[in-house]
Amino acid sequence: MKILFLVYHGFSEVSGISKKIHYQVKGLRENGYEVHLCYYDFDNRGHRCRYVDEEIIKDYGKGMLAGLRQRIDYDCIYNYCKLNDIQFIYARCFQNANPWLIRFFRRIKDLGIKSVTEIPTYPYDAEFVGFPFMTRIGLKIDQLFRRQLYQQMNAIVTFSDAELIFGQRTIRISNGVDMDSIPLHDYHAPSDGSIHLIGVAEVHYWHGYDRLIAGLGEYYKNTVNPRQVYFHIVGGVWKSEMYDSLHAPGFAELMDKYDIRDKVVFHDQLFGEELNQVFNQCCFAIGSLARHRSGISVIKTLKNREYATRGIPFIYSEIDSDFDYQAYVIKASPDESPINIQQIIDFVDTHPVKPNEIRKTVEHLSWKIQMKRVIDEA
Repeated sequence: MKILFLVYHGFSEVSGISKKIHYQVKGLRENGYEVHLCYYDFDNRGHRCRYVDEEIIKDYGKGMLAGLRQRIDYDCIYNYCKLNDIQFIYARCFQNANPWLIRFFRRIKDLGIKSVTEIPTYPYDAEFVGFPFMTRIGLKIDQLFRRQLYQQMNAIVTFSDAELIFGQRTIRISNGVDMDSIPLHDYHAPSDGSIHLIGVAEVHYWHGYDRLIAGLGEYYKNTVNPRQVYFHIVGGVWKSEMYDSLHAPGFAELMDKYDIRDKVVFHDQLFGEELNQVFNQCCFAIGSLARHRSGISVIKTLKNREYATRGIPFIYSEIDSDFDYQAYVIKASPDESPINIQQIIDFVDTHPVKPNEIRKTVEHLSWKIQMKRVIDEA
């Protein structure tokens, strides 16, 4: 089978989303399918271009008109699919439903080509609260046309438990992992007995790291002779989350309130061996602690699966059926209360787990298996 994997943006070496997409493509290919990756990016002259496998199939030029054309002109993708006998399109939602995209998928359907779109988080409308005006206008356009768009497809791929999204049936899978790309955790306990926690994310309000920082503050405030606990945040932190959060106290405000600036360590984005080194000094990981802020209660996040593949225990607050009853996780309440740091310390002390044993529990979540489910159920 010939598959076109369609995304509406370009890629970045430091983006977790970009890595995920490439792992999904790899998973499809491991099942024996011929997969071609279609994306939009700028060439070395600054031209807006549509690519398939690094080959330009449409040069839109420069400037505002070029930006508009790439949003409404999908004929190049249609022609590519027709000329190259594409049989299946796997698209990734970009909250960009519009009449021109509807027309494209209707024409694809008329060719007898199956198509699905992955919606990474659902519902997603609440995630746009506080975003710039033009971004929210884009969401309004998406809201007008998304039901009509998805009627042109065979299904929606979701990581939620929803059986129907925007009037279309769903294929419910888990976020997958690429076992080859994530090393096993190699923890080296500090000689001073301190506890180091790690959270890896491009931090948004739904990660709820403020709850963890507030928990640290309460722990140090109320504990006599406290064991030293540190929280390492790896990834970009939005200025709004650091100083002026719409949803909770900013990180800086909390650290100053409790006088714990030396207990929270910001690493920016790290990769490869640098990331491994930080992981290996930490014994416990932090997942999302506030998905409820964006109206989500059930989700199968990529980060939980990456932590488990690495073999490090972790905490999160949403409903995730792959991990809710695993012995190596702590479930936090989905509310605004500070995280109980003493609970994490006691858990670390009383739940010795081997990284390879944790990894074994997610072997069935490989992208090869998850992507095969999509093709079979479409």
